[in-house]
Amino acid sequence: MFNTMDECTKFIFSLKAVDHKRAPLVLMREVLALLDNPHNKLRIIHVAGSNGKGSTVNALREMLQHANYKVGAFTSPHLERVNERITINGKPISDQHFLAYFNKLAQIIEQHYNGDFPSFFEVVTLIMFQYFADEGIDIALIEAGLGGRLDATNVVTPLLAIITTISLEHTAFLGDTFAKVAAEKAGIIKEGIPVIVGVHNQEALAVITETAMQQQAPCFVLGQDFTVTTSLQGVDGQRFTYQMGNKLMTDITLKMAGSHQIDNASLAITAMLTLREKNAITVTDQAIRQALQGAQWAGRFEQWQDYIVLDGAHNSEGTTALIQTLKEVYPNYHYHFVYAALADKDHATSIALMDAVAASIAFTQIGLPNAMSAKSLAQLSTNAKKSDNENWQATISMLLRKRQPTDIIVITGSLYFIAEVRQWLQEVKQ
Repeated sequence: MFNTMDECTKFIFSLKAVDHKRAPLVLMREVLALLDNPHNKLRIIHVAGSNGKGSTVNALREMLQHANYKVGAFTSPHLERVNERITINGKPISDQHFLAYFNKLAQIIEQHYNGDFPSFFEVVTLIMFQYFADEGIDIALIEAGLGGRLDATNVVTPLLAIITTISLEHTAFLGDTFAKVAAEKAGIIKEGIPVIVGVHNQEALAVITETAMQQQAPCFVLGQDFTVTTSLQGVDGQRFTYQMGNKLMTDITLKMAGSHQIDNASLAITAMLTLREKNAITVTDQAIRQALQGAQWAGRFEQWQDYIVLDGAHNSEGTTALIQTLKEVYPNYHYHFVYAALADKDHATSIALMDAVAASIAFTQIGLPNAMSAKSLAQLSTNAKKSDNENWQATISMLLRKRQPTDIIVITGSLYFIAEVRQWLQEVKQ
């Protein structure tokens, strides 16, 4: 039994999925049954995809909250504390609740499984289901972790599913082609349950639409069944027009920058309209508009003082979106990148994309066991002004000292890196 969050988090962070050889989802279903199946008491929107899950969930949450719903959201990774992954109306689960649910779960694992704990993500997912059920939320927004088909969250039958984008990520687990990754993500599609799709890659999209057809699931695809048109891009946000069939919404204001965020917003709008059509929710057009006007998501093209941009572009698709947004928002500036990442992604492609537009690129690293070294990352770069330094604080401090009026410092890579930098910036700005 744990009495403090420090003890608890140290323990659960040590739990690795590779340590457990049980068949996928078997343990989840067994333990949930012992907990009286809290997940079956929830009305759920299930979200999978390579990029854009967090921003889409955030837009959905804002829309539903503006309509006075009590909204649970399950997202990952966290930026500062594990509690951030489990929120109700934006407020993280308390330490007291987290510990109580974990200790209840630990008793079950000790009693029924000889103390052989499931993975970190499974543990947090089980805590989330209990908390949301006990708190009587109106709707749960649940983000899949890795993949979808075998993900710990894929024990639910949702009101609706969303698949945001597909890129080549976690290829050791999900497969090395767009079709293989898409097949894993498409595993969240359930029989007869509507699915909203933002995928542009045609190879991936073919797999998803085929899966939806096999499951007789109504499928709504961005660019086919609904469309968006950008009317304005700026530092403080953007405006766009949305259309689905006869439904037209013009001049929607979106606080978040980047055309990819318009795509994410359109997925959320389509989800709301689809559920409204089924009389599953009551959300007005005005609530949708107000939500998008104020919605923000930390670490996603987050603009700080001193012309610093933080963006967790952790794969090549994310890097492409980041660069496109930089060009849209800061077209006449010089981009100085600071990059740190884990060792499980296609860094060569991301780095080549940055090399093509960077005035300079500094490689660094974070103190995680699976972090890629600064030197290894730098070896992948061809930029004439590349550098490497394990000390990211020193790297960023130097760039801030040397920054010219037309320079933008772009801190990107792993969201774990973004979390550390974000916390440091908050401290040094105080």
